[in-house]
Amino acid sequence: MLKVELHAHTASDPLDYIRHTTRELIDHAAALGYHALAVTLHNRYYDPAEDDAYAREKRVVLIAGIERTIVGRHILLVNFPAACADVHSFEDLRRLKASHPRGLVIAPHAFYPIPTALQSFLDRYADVIDAVEVNAMFTPWIDFNQRAIKWARRNGKPIVGNSDLHLLDQMGRTFTLVDAAPDPDAICEAIRAGRVEVRSSALSSFGAGWIFGRMAFCGVIGRLRGLRGRSTQ
Repeated sequence: MLKVELHAHTASDPLDYIRHTTRELIDHAAALGYHALAVTLHNRYYDPAEDDAYAREKRVVLIAGIERTIVGRHILLVNFPAACADVHSFEDLRRLKASHPRGLVIAPHAFYPIPTALQSFLDRYADVIDAVEVNAMFTPWIDFNQRAIKWARRNGKPIVGNSDLHLLDQMGRTFTLVDAAPDPDAICEAIRAGRVEVRSSALSSFGAGWIFGRMAFCGVIGRLRGLRGRSTQ
């Protein structure tokens, strides 16, 4: 079984302020025993080519990815070519899946109380969803993953565990074990087939608040930087 992370951001992210580089993320993943990692920047495609040799030295398989915003909702596109960055609608996504069947479409933080969560879009576009995320941000008392788990089971979709990593110390509490060879195509195929197990442990209320506060701060900094960049153009 491979230990896999499918939702991670790095300093290359154009939206949020992330302190760690891709290679620092690879180092951290390797130290925690991960075998595969998808980098999913907000609306910027990540091509593993530049970091692939480095990751292989660490025995980590890199997978191409993006966290794409489609009609205001976030969706993870994993193991697709760069053309996935041009997807603007769910009809575009259907066409992408038809032409690139080895890609994997994941619904992240599907029922979290945030504007970018898919929510009712899951029912409307269930046919394009390959897997549903269990997000690491939950406590024993507040867990928005439960609706996602019920939806996935009702609709026959596999569940994957992800960190939604913006800070390195988020990694390791929630992850996916995949019964596959260490290869992006094989990993995605195994997930679609349901050969997965989720490992997840709740955060304490203090831990969740500490992580959320830091993520929110990084989000504000990232957006201010983006506004400043646009004002100087």
